Amino acid sequence: MKQTINYKTQGVCSRQINLVVEDGVITEAAFVGGCHGNTQGVAALVIGMEAKEAIRRLRGIKCGFKPTSCPDQLAQALEQNLQD
Repeated sequence: MKQTINYKTQGVCSRQINLVVEDGVITEAAFVGGCHGNTQGVAALVIGMEAKEAIRRLRGIKCGFKPTSCPDQLAQALEQNLQD
């Protein structure tokens, strides 16, 4: 089953995360805005990864003094999608 996720981020520099998950595996990932090199790197690393593994690895990462980060927001987008 193929799912498209367009997640509006909160509390970070990026504005949105666009994901495609097929049969529990992330096949596409892109950030809108944010630190371009870092968000490109995170997106490239999660492609081909199981969504549950990405959540496990990225959940709770903070950016400086912020309570969240772009990787944490990606985890939250996936968690929200898995709950729906």
